[in-house]
Amino acid sequence: MKKDTLYTIKRAQRFPVILIGEGLLVGAVGGLLVLMYRIALMYAGKGLEFMLRYISGKPIRIVAWFVILIIMAYVVGRLVKWEPMISGSGIPQVEGEITGKLRQNWKRVLPAKFIGGFLSMFAGLSLGREGPSIQLGAMAGQGLSKMLGRGKTEERYLMTCGASAGLAAAFHAPLAGMMFALEEIHKGFSTSILISVMTASVTADYISSRIIGLDPIFHFSLKAALPQSHYWMLILLGVLCGVMGAFYNRVMVKVQDLYNKPKFLNETTRLMIAFLTAGLLGMIMPSVLGSGHELILMLTDGKMALSLVVLTFIVKFMFSSISFGSGAPGGIFFPLLILGAMIGCIFAMIGVQFLGLDSIYINNFILLAMAGYFTAIVRAPITGIILLFEMSGSVNQLLSLAVVSVTAYIIATLLKSEPIYESLLDRILKKQGKHLMHNVKGSAQKVLDAFVIMNGSVLAEKLVQDITWPDNCLLVALERGGKEIIPKGKNRLMSGDILTVMTDERDAGYVHDKMEKLCYTSY
Repeated sequence: MKKDTLYTIKRAQRFPVILIGEGLLVGAVGGLLVLMYRIALMYAGKGLEFMLRYISGKPIRIVAWFVILIIMAYVVGRLVKWEPMISGSGIPQVEGEITGKLRQNWKRVLPAKFIGGFLSMFAGLSLGREGPSIQLGAMAGQGLSKMLGRGKTEERYLMTCGASAGLAAAFHAPLAGMMFALEEIHKGFSTSILISVMTASVTADYISSRIIGLDPIFHFSLKAALPQSHYWMLILLGVLCGVMGAFYNRVMVKVQDLYNKPKFLNETTRLMIAFLTAGLLGMIMPSVLGSGHELILMLTDGKMALSLVVLTFIVKFMFSSISFGSGAPGGIFFPLLILGAMIGCIFAMIGVQFLGLDSIYINNFILLAMAGYFTAIVRAPITGIILLFEMSGSVNQLLSLAVVSVTAYIIATLLKSEPIYESLLDRILKKQGKHLMHNVKGSAQKVLDAFVIMNGSVLAEKLVQDITWPDNCLLVALERGGKEIIPKGKNRLMSGDILTVMTDERDAGYVHDKMEKLCYTSY
């Protein structure tokens, strides 16, 4: 055990150099994997369009298509039963493993997620590619770590690199990929992780853009920046996004509860509901199927009247909740951006009719609402701003994006809406019958984790010896002002100090939550 401890500490001292090379490797492998997934989904979308044209007006073909949907639902249900970690987005699962609360098997997750996500998108479910892309990238990082014989601390860094690479390759958004991996998944910043994640993200984006191209995901035609005389409308839009975001989070959780109540519903029958719903909507309202990219084009080109946008929003919202609540492998990221775009379009159209807004600014509000809605739901404002900036290619909306995002963040917080991925992770842990893994027998491998003492924390101005540290936790390093201090009992901690603690792998989740509470709260 002593040898393991010394080895972990010594290797951690070389992380800034080691992780650059490993980040490059993870970015290349993860980027290629997610690129293949993205291309597969592109063909799934084209296949769905072909099927809907092929069966149109042909009763026998329609019946055959519904039979195919049932078969696909059965296959995906078997995959979910075989590997439960592929259910849903995949982002909560990655976050849970990096914080030491869950374990995933990359050999099972990679093929099951890839196939399950492809079939779900081919059926037309209202899901996104970002969650699976992040999980696939993270599992690529885990797989490489296992192959290279790395320790658990390094494995978590490589998983974070893979998650960043996944989002970068999925959306041609390297900065957003890096920021999301740090802000939402790793929930921490250090020189080691920052450089390696940046390397992985840029590498994955380079590989993806070399094959698919450099065009942004959304082609927004913004004729002019919103004048500051209209900024009061941004506050109203932020409030609306905050309220709607909190409502979205509650509905998503509630739909999962409704799916779980009937005893006759299992992994497969829940999916059949979603797949058959997709079949019905394909007959009457095909525009709401899939992730919804075509809806953005229709909105920004001004091809939808206000009444149609409202109707489409309602149907898309309900279908998204049915699709995701079923447990199908797929994300909520892209569909929620589409819903946000429709909120912005509805708001701007009403503004044109009643508030004197010029119609040339409708597209501005579509873009701004996407960032605000994302922020209210995910509670990652920096990622939201950067993501929409990269996906749209527009650089003159950053101030407006910040105003809407911050307002939406505040409103969602005041409404006590828990961030969606944290809610989903809690539900996964409760479903497994364990909140943490510190009582689970397993590897005695040592894990390092770093925490920053925030201003007003209970640790600030206290001596190390006077603090009740979590069980099975060792304080191994104290960094202040870029200099490392050997921690001793009489050291007085200060705001801004970076604490590095060591624990066993099985206790990592428990220690992570306890240290976060000590470092980030004032009670």
